Amino acid sequence: MKKDSNLYDMKSAREDLPLSRSELEHRHHMVAESPSLKQVISDAVRAARSGSTILITGESGTGKELIARLVHNVSPRSEQPFVVVNCGALPETLLETELFGHEKGSFTGALYRKIGLFETASSGTIFLDEIGEMSPAMQVKLLRVLQEGTFNRIGNAATISVDVRVISATNKDLREELKKRKFREDLFYRLNVIHLALPPLRERKEDIAHLAGFFVKRLKESFDLKELKISEEAKNLIAGYSWPGNVRELENAIERAAVMGDGHEILPQDLVLHRNEPAAEEDHIEVGMTLQQALDGFKRDFIKKTLQLTKGNRKKAAEILDIQRTYLSRLIKDYELDV
Repeated sequence: MKKDSNLYDMKSAREDLPLSRSELEHRHHMVAESPSLKQVISDAVRAARSGSTILITGESGTGKELIARLVHNVSPRSEQPFVVVNCGALPETLLETELFGHEKGSFTGALYRKIGLFETASSGTIFLDEIGEMSPAMQVKLLRVLQEGTFNRIGNAATISVDVRVISATNKDLREELKKRKFREDLFYRLNVIHLALPPLRERKEDIAHLAGFFVKRLKESFDLKELKISEEAKNLIAGYSWPGNVRELENAIERAAVMGDGHEILPQDLVLHRNEPAAEEDHIEVGMTLQQALDGFKRDFIKKTLQLTKGNRKKAAEILDIQRTYLSRLIKDYELDV
């Protein structure tokens, strides 16, 4: 009987949100009303006490980086650096020099000694976003750091030791990537000591209205829109939408509506949602080209329209597309976009 009581107490403790709503919103920029997200946050806070590696999974826009920052901020390493690396935004050679650094003259263009991000994050936390995009060769080098806590700067045989907590994130199913032999099994188990799975926004409807209000409050402060509010009709539209782009899509939709509307009240017509666009008919799809050509054409048009939405602001467009600004610039050049 005593054993059952202890189990009940442990379960109750797991369901309690360890941080106040005010602290989550103001310090960690998170809104959590749904039980599913509260459980993830509770698990993240408990995991923060250890130095274990953490793998955060979830669709794009669900807030994986926010959870990683939360872990760091409530951990014993909170006063040390928190370093973010987007593994999908850099080619293999650049990612290696970013992570591990290089010596002057170690390769063409190495005009100075560069300290890598693992050294920069020493005693702190490194967040490896889009870990599923990492090449097999880089996976081997990362595995060594996780196993031994050491690496070599490019062009230097001396071994460098670091004490870094590694948090990684992906929107891919890494178990499927294992089956396809695109991701190393030994690395997966090193990264996946603690797994935090973020639910998509459509599965936590309780959070939508609170998130919308949170973003409006921030916009009122950032843009001095003291009278800004959301009309009841717009609230109903927001509540009934599936938000395939998750929290990031909601945030961008609210910001665009505030900026492009009258600045006083967000109306349904101010919200640009996917379902408001006319459905593409099958006979509008072009055929007679390779799949790669079709993908390139879609990416070119999508980037162009996003840049039109942001009036050419590359930084904002990169945030919407969830890619690095340097990668966006490269795509603009590759697709010869006139922006």
